[in-house]
Amino acid sequence: QVQLVESGGGLVQAGGSLRLSCAASRRTFSYYAMGWFRQAPGKERDFVATISTSGTSTVYADSVKGRFTISRDNTKNTVYLQMNSLKPEDTAVYYCAASMTYGNTRHASYAWWGQGTQVTVSS
Repeated sequence: QVQLVESGGGLVQAGGSLRLSCAASRRTFSYYAMGWFRQAPGKERDFVATISTSGTSTVYADSVKGRFTISRDNTKNTVYLQMNSLKPEDTAVYYCAASMTYGNTRHASYAWWGQGTQVTVSS
């Protein structure tokens, strides 16, 4: 069991930046691949990015590639999502999640989830 707590969401103008953080409760954080997903009102939860246990491999959704960067610090049990050049369509609740395997883009592959943090991008 791993508990995840996101932070860093907020309101930002289009073109701005935000950095989300997700702190994990367990020292075994480094055993888990981590992912970020997002869900806009009335829409499904969509994959954003994932990172391997070591942090050396990443996968991004096409919609965020080149604008978002996922990273992790295993000494701090934390995963980050740096979001640049934000667009109004990035508005959503952002969730971090943990998986025992890397490379998954489906939310069903992640067993542990945070409570989410709201990101709102104004035009």
